[in-house]
Amino acid sequence: MRFTETLNRSVAVACLLFAASSPGAQAQSTVALSGQVSSAAESAMEGVVVSAKKDGSTITLSVVTDANGHFAFPANRLEPGRYSLSARAAGFNVEPRPAEVEQGAEAKADLKLSKVADLSPVLTNAEWLTSMHGDAQQKKFLLNCVGCHTLERIAKSSYDAEGFLDVMARMSGYYPGSTPAHPQRLAGNFQRLRDRGVDSRGIAEWLASNNLSKTGKLDYELKTLPRLKGRSTRVIITEFDLPDPRIQPHDVVLDREGFVWYSDFGQMFLGKMDQKTGKVTQYPIPEQKADYPKGTLDLELDKDDNPWIGISYQAAIGKFDKKTEKFTIFNIPKDWDSEGAQLSHIAVRGIPADGKVWIKNSDGNKIYRLDVASGAFENLGSFQDPRNSKRIGTYGLHSDDANNIYLLDFSGDNIGKIDAATKKFSVYVTPTKNSRPRRGRVDAEGKLWFAEYQGDAIGMFDPKTENFTEWKISTPWSAPYDAIVSKDGHAWTGSMLTDRVARVNVQTGEMTEYQLPRPTNIRRVYVDDTQPTAPLWVGSNHGGSIVKIEPLE
Repeated sequence: MRFTETLNRSVAVACLLFAASSPGAQAQSTVALSGQVSSAAESAMEGVVVSAKKDGSTITLSVVTDANGHFAFPANRLEPGRYSLSARAAGFNVEPRPAEVEQGAEAKADLKLSKVADLSPVLTNAEWLTSMHGDAQQKKFLLNCVGCHTLERIAKSSYDAEGFLDVMARMSGYYPGSTPAHPQRLAGNFQRLRDRGVDSRGIAEWLASNNLSKTGKLDYELKTLPRLKGRSTRVIITEFDLPDPRIQPHDVVLDREGFVWYSDFGQMFLGKMDQKTGKVTQYPIPEQKADYPKGTLDLELDKDDNPWIGISYQAAIGKFDKKTEKFTIFNIPKDWDSEGAQLSHIAVRGIPADGKVWIKNSDGNKIYRLDVASGAFENLGSFQDPRNSKRIGTYGLHSDDANNIYLLDFSGDNIGKIDAATKKFSVYVTPTKNSRPRRGRVDAEGKLWFAEYQGDAIGMFDPKTENFTEWKISTPWSAPYDAIVSKDGHAWTGSMLTDRVARVNVQTGEMTEYQLPRPTNIRRVYVDDTQPTAPLWVGSNHGGSIVKIEPLE
């Protein structure tokens, strides 16, 4: 049985790219809509994201202004009709204005931006961290507080230190897939509050020095990040609204036919979207534990192109057969189950090697293997850092073609590796101390690519040389969640704090960031290597949409 949600539109999205990257090239191209962006302070504003959304559509197309403040939408990406134009530039706003696009004609629409009277509602989490009092060590604590809401809630609160201690204890009892609009409590007395190596009271006092509790106003200047320029402006961004704003597309991947699949972090659905028509189909996932939080996280495709999904606090994983449109659910043994059992992360790439799926149970950081044919589970237990006997705090786990598994230590700076045949465990330490590796992928050459959440970097581990390479993200407080490398030699990541994605040329080290049109809270990143420009796909985890980023060079 399936439940289908169809987007109410018939807009066909062309697959052609807009190849213009300079004013001269644009003059030779067919442009549907163009204009100039300025403000009282700047006659030409570079790096402004300009978005066009057709009336009645669920697709938004965005471009970025060049050094002359000029923007242009290619004719092969905007069909005739009435559009609403909006713009994003840090510290500025503009009233949305209409624009009429006609077949074969270039419409004109200049935008005049004005400075916002109050910056606080428009700051990104990275801008809040840049603005707040305190040192880097204090601020790093707040990297744990951006999963379900913005830091504006903290800054505009009136809690004193005692109040913040209560808040930290209370927040630890919520499922990570909660949002203010859709909160979910963890079951029973299970608490997620962990020792993060900080003085809780000291942090509570620091938080109270950065909010409204003492004087009723913020006593520090609110700062915005500089707008991106140059290569960062040569991009096209397409955003597909999903049918329910509560959908949290945590992981977004594409199958070999080009269909877009997503996991829902807050609900029991596996989603599929046709990128050509925008049609969305949602497949209900059978509940396993009725009184436990609902939601899924890791989404992987096996060699047969069938999706596998981690069903988190339902203490199960699922395989979806695309032909029959049915799920096969694998539950852990009942005597392994607990209030905190959480099977969010899986690795299926190596199934052809030995028929087994790797699974992580976050309750105790236990590592399991599932024999797909028999349904039997094997518990390999948790693993320790040989330097200090501290338990490896695994977050993502990623397999290679031989089904060896890498464990990313989100509590420290380790990359662990388990040999699939011998079960031998090895540990490799990232060059950046306390980098907190989070998620990544193993490439075709067997190299592990990963995001350093606290190290603000993309990392790569080469098992042949046992050496690391790191590329630091240009924007501070980027806190990258995931990383992937494309066949054309670019590594990508996305930020949970800046609403930006970053692409680095791994040969030259040149990094280019792209500003997204609205708040996104990016988790998984996925590159479509079947396309010439290798576009990036991400989920807007707090925006109920899926985003495609296409570099123009």
